[in-house]
Amino acid sequence: MISRVLSAELKEHAGQRVTIAGWVHRRRRLKSVSFLLVRDRRGVSQVVVPRGTALPAEESVVRVTGLVRSGTQAPGGAELTGPRIEVLAEPAQAPPFGLYRPVVTAELPVVLDHAPVALRHPLLRAPLEISAASVAGFRAALDRLGFTEIHTPKLVASATESGANVFSVDYFGRPAYLAQSPQFFKQAMVGVFERVYEVGPVFRAEPHDTVRHLAQYTSLDAELGFVRDHRDVMAVLREALAGMLEAVRLRAATAVEALDAALPEVPAEIPAVHFTEAKRLSGEDGEPDLSPAQERWLSEWALREHGSEFLFVTGYPMAKRPFYTHPDPARPGHSNGFDLLFRGLELVTGGQRLHRHQDYLDALAARGEPVEPYEGYLRAFEHGMPPHGGFAIGLERWTARLTGAPNIRQAALFPRDLHRLSP
Repeated sequence: MISRVLSAELKEHAGQRVTIAGWVHRRRRLKSVSFLLVRDRRGVSQVVVPRGTALPAEESVVRVTGLVRSGTQAPGGAELTGPRIEVLAEPAQAPPFGLYRPVVTAELPVVLDHAPVALRHPLLRAPLEISAASVAGFRAALDRLGFTEIHTPKLVASATESGANVFSVDYFGRPAYLAQSPQFFKQAMVGVFERVYEVGPVFRAEPHDTVRHLAQYTSLDAELGFVRDHRDVMAVLREALAGMLEAVRLRAATAVEALDAALPEVPAEIPAVHFTEAKRLSGEDGEPDLSPAQERWLSEWALREHGSEFLFVTGYPMAKRPFYTHPDPARPGHSNGFDLLFRGLELVTGGQRLHRHQDYLDALAARGEPVEPYEGYLRAFEHGMPPHGGFAIGLERWTARLTGAPNIRQAALFPRDLHRLSP
């Protein structure tokens, strides 16, 4: 039995008879000969077909056996000659647009409506390849730092963060919610493993209809114990980002090249600015948060002043942070929390958490929050928890900024937003 050879490997088999398999990417009929371009997960192979041979329809699934011949005009420098073509499956209808074209000619709604076939286009698949490489790099970086991967429930009895919108579900006759974050679980697991991370879906029932928000997205979460303060968390985040980019360069080089994506360098120390200074620099507006315009301005400032596409903004007001955020002992009203800006957009939120049981009771009381919904969460802190903190990266937002996609939906597989629940 002849083993299958992928497109990227074809040149290595010059002079040999091999089998390739994939989808008919394009058919080209010339006066004396025809060509069949076959697409697989590693690229496109060219098959030389004798004149008069019937050619399978585009997007047919085929298996082709033939002799490999070097050729400077062929994709990858080699082509298949003397082919025997076996059609494994024929398409029932044509794709919604020409997948063989070098650019995507369809509008985004058409792409999203027909995602299972539209994503076959190399340019539409490329962000997802970069996304996958980023996750691999995230895992590898944290594994090197002694973290343990965990998998937490996505059905929960109460909201993760007070005041946020949640998707409610009927859980065997009881109310439950889709988890907005693994926050409570990953904090509890610091008391077991000290350092944990998770890659998983989170759900936000917030009626945003923008190019930067999704109702379901993939969150890259990490939590670590025995920190001095939020700066230890920021240092780990820096290592995670460097690992993600290293993996993208190694594992998704073809996708990066196809999109002409400019990958950033992660500084040895990412510049940081306190929230009060960030507001002063970008134009004070009285709000206890940064506006999108201020995030863009600060990113441009960091690139201009520090040569960095990343910028930490620390010390956000406690009023804009969840109740479990540790306050800044030196600045009343401010937190040991941070955001990481990347190319004009908030990419990561993180910080130091409270770790003493009484502090949680006091924090909830100060906000007028009842203790009952959080009793299961607070139980972990009754048994001794170390000072700890963590962060969360939105994978789709990261991928969109990395690839220059104007809409986060272009970096998501089957995106879920205010209007879309299928495919």
